[in-house]
Amino acid sequence: MKYVLTSIIIIFLTVQVTAQQKKYFSAAIFTTQNALPFGKFTGLFGGTFHPGFELGYGKVLRPKTKHEWFLELRLAYFFHRYVQHGIPLYLNFGYRYKINNRLSAETSLGAGYMHSIPATAKLKLNENGEYENNKGAGRMQATASYALGFSYILNPASLQPLRIFTTYQQRLQMPFVKSYVPLLPYNSFMIGLSQPLSKKK
Repeated sequence: MKYVLTSIIIIFLTVQVTAQQKKYFSAAIFTTQNALPFGKFTGLFGGTFHPGFELGYGKVLRPKTKHEWFLELRLAYFFHRYVQHGIPLYLNFGYRYKINNRLSAETSLGAGYMHSIPATAKLKLNENGEYENNKGAGRMQATASYALGFSYILNPASLQPLRIFTTYQQRLQMPFVKSYVPLLPYNSFMIGLSQPLSKKK
């Protein structure tokens, strides 16, 4: 799993050196439910609530009048009650189509590392016949994602325009439990803000 994390860092650093386009920072909150891909949407807003937040650092690679490609490094945290605390760190590559000077539609693919920490007690029987804590520091996992969304620029005339975005994301965690749940799918709805790190010229 350390090779996955190393690969993400190397790729992102390479892009940092070769691409000379605008950089931005993003922050978002989200709710998530485990379900088959595209298997749950309205359920994200009712029933058991599994909250999360995500921070991102991105770069627009090829800005054009009507569209642009982007690459992001994202770090998130979410809580799945009775199951786990999830901490994904992943690289996200996407495409944004500009419907007008404010509204855009976008899609993206992501992959990377995810650290899973059990959300309940995990016990094992010791040599004295007593149960002891076996939770440890969690497990190394891989994650992959696909997302669809919209974004809206609140102040396009500003030197650092603020963008609000919503995203419907599908995430796979693997291998969750090799013997019976090798892939754990999640559906998430995210809302957040992003802003360029430097003023446009």
